[in-house]
Amino acid sequence: MDELRFDAGRICLDLLATAHPVERLDAVAPLCAWIRGSGLVPPGTPLTHADSSWPPAFRELRRNTGQLVHGWLALHDSGPLARHDSGPDDPALARVNDFARAAPPAPRAVRGEEGALVRALAGPPACAALLAAVARDAVELLTDPVARAGLRQCEGDNCPIVYVDMSRGRRRRWCSSEVCGNRERVARHRRRAALASRP
Repeated sequence: MDELRFDAGRICLDLLATAHPVERLDAVAPLCAWIRGSGLVPPGTPLTHADSSWPPAFRELRRNTGQLVHGWLALHDSGPLARHDSGPDDPALARVNDFARAAPPAPRAVRGEEGALVRALAGPPACAALLAAVARDAVELLTDPVARAGLRQCEGDNCPIVYVDMSRGRRRRWCSSEVCGNRERVARHRRRAALASRP
């Protein structure tokens, strides 16, 4: 399985990245790896209660969040006069709001091994609570004009990854300089080499 990525700048956008280039949330184990890697739960939180109903629920949230994010990008790219078709009965928006209604996992501070305070959960997090945390992140992202203005789609060839551009001057072009940025540099080098070798 390809490595999970957590470089989009928001948990909800990292969830969108789990569908590219291959499906990564097709079973409980990779979903639990994503939940841990995303920071939704503190390190060491047991997820042994996760079952086969979890991956489809996360994929549904991913699909609905993706529709909203890509809808915003399309609207933004079309300019201020573009007509926006989604209204109060927008099913994707309704589902994300439904997911956000549940209470997210409640953190608490506990003493770690060396006496420092560390984050823990009161008990094993329910699927609905974890979904709520991601959905609330999507709601915050899409309703905050400053954060929303930083949304970008990677300029890499056929890359659908969306990220929040927090770079100076907001000039970031790729989801990852090491992945799509590197591919673009290699392609540019090959084009130059091909042109130089022509008679």
